[in-house]
Amino acid sequence: MSDFNLKAATQEYATRLGDDAVVLGHRLSEWTSNGPFLEEDIALSNVALDYIGRARMYYTYAAELAGNGKTEDDFAYTRDMREYRNLLIHELPRGDFAYTMVRQLLVDVFNTYYLPELAKSADSTLAGIAQKAIKETRYHLRRSHEWTLRLGDGTEASHQRMQRALESLWGYTHELFDADPLELQLADAGIGVHNAALRPTWLAQVSAILTEATLTVPKDDWAVRGGRVGYHTENLGHLLNDMQFLHRAYPGCQW
Repeated sequence: MSDFNLKAATQEYATRLGDDAVVLGHRLSEWTSNGPFLEEDIALSNVALDYIGRARMYYTYAAELAGNGKTEDDFAYTRDMREYRNLLIHELPRGDFAYTMVRQLLVDVFNTYYLPELAKSADSTLAGIAQKAIKETRYHLRRSHEWTLRLGDGTEASHQRMQRALESLWGYTHELFDADPLELQLADAGIGVHNAALRPTWLAQVSAILTEATLTVPKDDWAVRGGRVGYHTENLGHLLNDMQFLHRAYPGCQW
């Protein structure tokens, strides 16, 4: 890859990671004032803020690499749904509390392996963002792990909700470990991460947690993909309508 192509690929990579963070952050923000009790309401709002803060760092770096006057707001608020490259698991509806906790567990375990690898990146900015996010992710995983045990091995109703959520989300986890040519080239260049190599350790840890929570690991008999190439569920369109409304109604507005 030439220096120019490497720069463009890194910009796309940073944008993808920003998309993952902003979409999941927005989903978690939907729990604000809707949590099962006050402390959890505050905790979920704080996790959402962690992801939004992470998205800002990725988008700011993508804008810097683009060098065309764009800002983080342009990446977050002025792109259409097909221009987003987030993984599908992040855009799925908030669901009930069990659904949110299962999704967080699956994503949190992934991030505990992905971010330390990204922190080794030859790109100092990406490595710095990852290093900061590692600390947040440890807290996120502690919470999702505890809630998985509490609900999975709780009442019959909570167990059923957790198992149902797990079955409905499992097919979206395969996309976490996919990589297109751009990501493979960046990984080979020492900038990105070889996602596929993370799956065995991810699966082992997730399986151990689920077993401890008396939940059954689903079969790998279905998979949904497409987020990285702009194919999304209808849920992302509804999410962006809410998230982008103010900026589109008042173009150029600033806080």
